[in-house]
Amino acid sequence: MSPVDGMMFPSFLDWKGVMPDAEHDDIEPDATAPGTDGRTRLMQEVAEQMDAIEADLGRDFQIGRVITIVEVTGPDGNVGIRVRAGQYPWVSLGMLDWAKKSLEAQMAG
Repeated sequence: MSPVDGMMFPSFLDWKGVMPDAEHDDIEPDATAPGTDGRTRLMQEVAEQMDAIEADLGRDFQIGRVITIVEVTGPDGNVGIRVRAGQYPWVSLGMLDWAKKSLEAQMAG
């Protein structure tokens, strides 16, 4: 773990896993393409997250709370963000704040 502004961040956080890179741009499905199955895209993202967790921790871990954030383009072209969290709002806000600081720390180097 490494400290940033008094918060501890696990060393297995990997900024590369958050943003698509040139190596994977050609295989990422285009969620806006006609006929693209959004459910498949979302499930692929979850499976990739599980693969990354297992690569870092093996099979000896337990999944805690989960928040999903999805950008959605409606049939009218309007873009929105959907957030789904199965816990109290103040817990969700704390997790999102921690995630933001974690990403900022990764970008800072």
